[in-house]
Amino acid sequence: MLVTPADNPYEEPRSGRLTAWGNAQLAGLVPPDDAAAAVLGADERHRVTGLPGDGPGEQHGLTWALGRLRVLGVKGLRLALPSAGHPLGLTGPKAFNEQAMRAGEAVLAVGAPLGLVPEVEEYGPAGDRSATVLWRCHEVNDTPPADVPSLHEAERELAEGLREATVLLTRLDVAGAGPEALRALDAYRRRGHSEPLAPGYPPRAVRVLESARQVSALLAIASGGHGAAVSASEMAARQSALAPLRRTARRAQVAAYNALVDERDDR
Repeated sequence: MLVTPADNPYEEPRSGRLTAWGNAQLAGLVPPDDAAAAVLGADERHRVTGLPGDGPGEQHGLTWALGRLRVLGVKGLRLALPSAGHPLGLTGPKAFNEQAMRAGEAVLAVGAPLGLVPEVEEYGPAGDRSATVLWRCHEVNDTPPADVPSLHEAERELAEGLREATVLLTRLDVAGAGPEALRALDAYRRRGHSEPLAPGYPPRAVRVLESARQVSALLAIASGGHGAAVSASEMAARQSALAPLRRTARRAQVAAYNALVDERDDR
């Protein structure tokens, strides 16, 4: 079963973990094995294939792959969270963008024209699922990534986005929609605050990421059909109203994960 970040807005995208902990390792802030373990998370296994110099089908573990990227001149990593009609964080070419769009996420290297797209396979019964991830490396265009805001811009956009999401949820009467909506709201409230991205990230990046996750979780509840009963046309109108807020939240996530590289480059 292929999985994309949109399947669970409460979980950190795997490309986000690779970006954050890969950046910390490349900056010398954490040991390679610690970075690899953090990227792995609760997954069963991560492998990387297609790195320059690899033979057909050759695969490597995360520790080796991160070391190889450093040798290839990679100085940092940036997150991409594209969706249909919005190639957020991508640089091309078309074939790479299409694969990243299907996955809903990707990682682009800084210092070498390379990009990584995860293929996620989940297995096991409900409540006891695990996953394996194969990161496929591709050559990408050496151009600025699409539509990525600065951390300051993202924070400003999110402040307005949170206000809009709160007003929208109130209008939809999500909290009064019955047990399913209440369970969704309770799950969000109990999940707590996000952990720091990785060593070296500025506090503002952690704050922006937490706000982006709040917006994403609230929008997932709103778009799940909670609230008063609606027709198909009303649901379509609701999805259209939510789309700009989703884009704001995804732009903010990308800005937060990229902050360790972008803030350094701005100095």
